[in-house]
Amino acid sequence: MSLNDWFGISQCSLSVCACIFLTISYVASLYVWRSSLSRDHPSTIKRRFFSVSVMMLLAPFLVQYFITEESLSKGDLYEHLGLRWSGIIPAMISPLILTATLFLGPLTMQFLSGIWKLYAEPMYWLSSWQDLVWVRNHFMAPLSEEWVFRACMIPLLIQCVDPMTAVFAGPLLFGIAHFHHMFEQMKAGFEFKTALMISTFQFMYTSLFGAYSAYLFVRTGHFVAPLVAHMFCNHMGFPNFAEISEFPPLQRVLIVCNFLLGFGLWCFMLNPLTSPDIYDNRLHWET
Repeated sequence: MSLNDWFGISQCSLSVCACIFLTISYVASLYVWRSSLSRDHPSTIKRRFFSVSVMMLLAPFLVQYFITEESLSKGDLYEHLGLRWSGIIPAMISPLILTATLFLGPLTMQFLSGIWKLYAEPMYWLSSWQDLVWVRNHFMAPLSEEWVFRACMIPLLIQCVDPMTAVFAGPLLFGIAHFHHMFEQMKAGFEFKTALMISTFQFMYTSLFGAYSAYLFVRTGHFVAPLVAHMFCNHMGFPNFAEISEFPPLQRVLIVCNFLLGFGLWCFMLNPLTSPDIYDNRLHWET
């Protein structure tokens, strides 16, 4: 094995270790505060806001330390983190349209049940921003997770593997990071087996979402692209298929058809709407 090959393996190992360190540090930052209060208590939420904010500030320095000169020759650190102006407008709009299409079924359920009317009420948004749980779920969690797990990890992983491999490998750490909810569920009174089943399910769907989010980041070259998708997904939540039975028969048919139509359209539009040419992305993807 040549010296260059050995250096490549060593650099790759360091990049992977840096990603693992970021994962552990992010989860650990949530538990540095000793408290018996629940995760939804305002005091707990405020402390965790501070912790993840510190993580967001420190993570780019780790990227700067471990990113190679070869990577920086393709673009500066800001570009690797997905912070650039070129193509930012489509990066804010297209991923949102794409993700909303995937949720066509749940959106239909919201429309038929009248929930959509709430979005036109200013008081709904005012009261939501005063609710720390809502702010955490809709803003702080997507912002911090996409910054650490996508903007800071993906550039390091791409130094080791090709972009598509990074898209599917990186989200495994994102999924594993959600296993910490298992301890909070047990603390809330769930049995070990129940908490494990819930956390395993969370691992599966967060890993799948993480792959989608990483794909958006790599294809668009923008941090804002996976961020808006994450915010929308957190707002919608995982589809509650059991609720379909609560609608009248004809509406059930419409809802099921829109679930299938939304998924089909999402598959059809995924590549065209994330074409790197739209976003002037020349960093990770050859066009």
